[in-house]
Amino acid sequence: MNDDPVRGPRSGSRARLTPRSATLFRGDGLFDRVARALCAAGCVPRKELFEAWEVARRVRRRFRGGRVVDLACGHGLLAHLMLLLDDSSAEAVAVDRRLPPSAAKAAEALCAAWPRLHDRVRFVEASLGEVTLQPGDVVVSAHACGALTDAVLERAVAAGARVAVLPCCQAKGQAAASAFAGWLDPALAVDVARVAWLQARGYAVHTQVVPPEITPKNRLLLAAPRDSA
Repeated sequence: MNDDPVRGPRSGSRARLTPRSATLFRGDGLFDRVARALCAAGCVPRKELFEAWEVARRVRRRFRGGRVVDLACGHGLLAHLMLLLDDSSAEAVAVDRRLPPSAAKAAEALCAAWPRLHDRVRFVEASLGEVTLQPGDVVVSAHACGALTDAVLERAVAAGARVAVLPCCQAKGQAAASAFAGWLDPALAVDVARVAWLQARGYAVHTQVVPPEITPKNRLLLAAPRDSA
């Protein structure tokens, strides 16, 4: 859990990791080993690796165990990392309305490096509304665009599940955020309104930030029902 990658100005690059990139990740820690596996796969953007790692390790410091549900999952990297960082979670579900064709390739590379991941991450191509959540779940989503983050929060709260989101593309002018518009930048106002919304529904909320060199959309929101926080 203390494996801290060496970040640099290219951490936020959207360029794909390739076999040639593996020389940048020579350490023995978990992050470097994950990075080398993904370099061999040659299909995951560097930015996605760093974002998923920063989110996963912060979430696991607060939320242990439970089924992991990765919504708007992309390659499902966050789901895999959540299991690698806490093996007490028996399974993960990675959900996206349209899974990238290379998601299976990235998963195969990680399962080859960590055979214990085999058959523990299930990919589902579906909308958020088609996924059944449970109170013991840990629901995660990295950069679910705009109002999709609100849908993730609403589904998690309806189930009484723990939830962590890294929002992006916050819509301007949302009614819930309008009370803060005179003081705050519009995107920040939306995220502040989300915190207030969660608190009003009995959730304990923690806020953190991901390093800005990885992504400027770096506000991480973690929340759990107060009786389980």
